[in-house]
Amino acid sequence: MAESGSGGTGGVATGKSRFDDIYDRPDPRMYFRRLAPLEYEIPHHAQPVFRQAAAERAALDDGHPRRPAVLDLCCSYGINAALLNHEVTLADMYERYTSPDRQEMSTARLAAQDKEFYAGRRRPDAVPVFGLDVAAPAVQYALEVGLLDAAFTDDLEQGPPGPGLRRALAEVGLVTLTGGGSYITDRTFTALLDSTRRPVWISAFVLRTVSYQPIVRALAAHGLHTTLDVSHTYPQRLFTDEREQQFAITKVRSLGHDPAGREESGRFHSLHYESRPGTR
Repeated sequence: MAESGSGGTGGVATGKSRFDDIYDRPDPRMYFRRLAPLEYEIPHHAQPVFRQAAAERAALDDGHPRRPAVLDLCCSYGINAALLNHEVTLADMYERYTSPDRQEMSTARLAAQDKEFYAGRRRPDAVPVFGLDVAAPAVQYALEVGLLDAAFTDDLEQGPPGPGLRRALAEVGLVTLTGGGSYITDRTFTALLDSTRRPVWISAFVLRTVSYQPIVRALAAHGLHTTLDVSHTYPQRLFTDEREQQFAITKVRSLGHDPAGREESGRFHSLHYESRPGTR
């Protein structure tokens, strides 16, 4: 769920603030402390959308005996996996990881507590979730505490998936994305879809400052039809400064969007793209 681009190297939007240092920590406390003042909220909006998509995809009989897995792109510390499979909210996670009593705690102790915390809130309809992000410390933590069933750090902007990820992709039926659309391109999606074996759906929240059309074309080449409700946007986070806001306003206008009431009001906004096989 790499809001600031912890996954991939292509498509970096010049003018957008980066937070790369929060992804190389051994646990998610700095991530939440840094993003809390910016009211980063897109995983909250994605939570019901991803739950519905995962349930619908799991109900599809595709001839495979096991439930299809979810692959969360740019997954960082497994936030989307936590919200998908557990009775927790994003607000709960902010409170947990910014609380004063956890700031002096060792990573080992925090991980032990997190493992128990999430296990006790596991939903009965939980689905397997794989995570992909080049930020190794982040995905390792998510794996250690049980949020991810498997974790990979392959950089698909630079090359094809390795043997482990290729094996995992054979079980993937849904790909999710929040935020990383600013930093990964159609190269990543093409590499993924070239290795999948089951019908794959994609549910992606992408900033309005980014053109998703190259990815839409790549998905269409793999038989996926993409739908979008342009009128419905999802607030992402506050801007870090006026420079970033002006960058966003200029970009959304260049892409044919109206920033009034959205970016002009002080926040990044995202669009939700959903891609499924065939026509809908």
